Amino acid sequence: MIPHRVTPLLSMVLILASGLLSPGALRAQEEFDIAGTWLGTLSVPGQELRIVFNIASVDGGLTATMDSPDQGATGIPTERVTFENGTLVIEVPAVPGGGRYQGSVSGDGQSIEGSWSQGTASIPVVLRKVDDVETPARPQEPAEPYPYLAEAVTYENPAADLTLSGTLTLPEGLRPFPAVVLVTGSGPQDRNETVMGHRPFLILADHLTREGIAVLRYDDRGVGESTGDFGAATSKDFASDALAGVRYLKARSEIDPGRIGLIGHSEGGLIAPLVAAESDEVAFIVLLAGPGITGEEIILLQSELIGRAQGLSDEQISRNLKAQGMIFELVTGTDNPASVRDEVRQILVDLLEAMSEEERQAAGFTEAAIPAQLAQVTSRWMHFFLTYDPVPTLQRVTVPVLAINGEKDLQVPPGPNLAAIESALRRGANPDFETAELAGLNHLFQTAETGAPSEYSRIEETMAPVALTTVSAWILARF
Repeated sequence: MIPHRVTPLLSMVLILASGLLSPGALRAQEEFDIAGTWLGTLSVPGQELRIVFNIASVDGGLTATMDSPDQGATGIPTERVTFENGTLVIEVPAVPGGGRYQGSVSGDGQSIEGSWSQGTASIPVVLRKVDDVETPARPQEPAEPYPYLAEAVTYENPAADLTLSGTLTLPEGLRPFPAVVLVTGSGPQDRNETVMGHRPFLILADHLTREGIAVLRYDDRGVGESTGDFGAATSKDFASDALAGVRYLKARSEIDPGRIGLIGHSEGGLIAPLVAAESDEVAFIVLLAGPGITGEEIILLQSELIGRAQGLSDEQISRNLKAQGMIFELVTGTDNPASVRDEVRQILVDLLEAMSEEERQAAGFTEAAIPAQLAQVTSRWMHFFLTYDPVPTLQRVTVPVLAINGEKDLQVPPGPNLAAIESALRRGANPDFETAELAGLNHLFQTAETGAPSEYSRIEETMAPVALTTVSAWILARF
């Protein structure tokens, strides 16, 4: 997805002040079996997120993993687990900036009262032992056996000397089939574009395949079973991965080589036109919340819109936008963004110091988070994204184009982006294009209340039926 720091569970923290324990509490702790599944809830601005520690006794010591069921994250490794004198400590270095849970057994021995901590932010968390943890309902996810063939595949991208792994779904019926390659949004994504406990590309692939369209979805380079270095790549590099998928499909006898298209979500909606403008092997493209304006414009817009949805004041929004503008000016003013790291770091430090503790916790912005933010904003990917204007590329796309956005999309706002896409295609004399703003849908094309990213995990729907049928009907009407 287009960059936005959705307030993650893994950015909240707490420091527990231990007190004296009564004899009754000490007796409870002596009989306390710490091994098992422990569930707690982080109450953060705008949402509640569950955390789970799975603790086991191994060779006289303790091990644990951490889950975030509301965000679809499981098996997060921990480094040190101790339970001494009634106090549990779990260190989780795998989270950005490093995380830590510390808590003490309650007087009745039925819970652990403590905190999750990271950086200077903190939040209390009470853990309770449970037999199992209910996962968020995802009613759209298909169950096997599928009424189609799902095949694990691998193929090469010789331009980047890497191997991509994915899933090809083939419909029942008369061959050869029309086909699409699904292109994920920003950030390291697996073949299902798993985000906040949802798997949008699984749902989309299932729908399209049932409608008679073959679908290839793949792990991003360096993710899952695909090789390569994700962190060193830009959108232009990812375009070569998408094209490799098209060429793989062309070699399959089940696929009609003249009816292969691309469906890109968010940043994928920037990548698809890059491929279509350069290659005559792409028959059509579908842009799901694709950008029509520069990355710099998008990030500034989304920061303001999401800030308002989170209840930030005009002063807070203005301060954040000013800092972002200063950073972007530095990054885009050089061909080597790493050379301005010191200046960017100082802007981030100044911004942090200007925020109250409450504001820092609400934003999940701590001193510990600065290195990760600094690395992201001075990366090759960010430099390309900030400076890239999709319009000239869109003007060169001559194949059919469908561009849709959700009305409540706060990450790629529909108004300016759809208008820019339509204008570019019209100026390029594209003979067949359609744009649509779908009422009530957010950036993930879920039916939403506000469109804020904090809603994503709470919504049971993964992708609204109107979005699915809009895409499939448009493709089948042409191919």
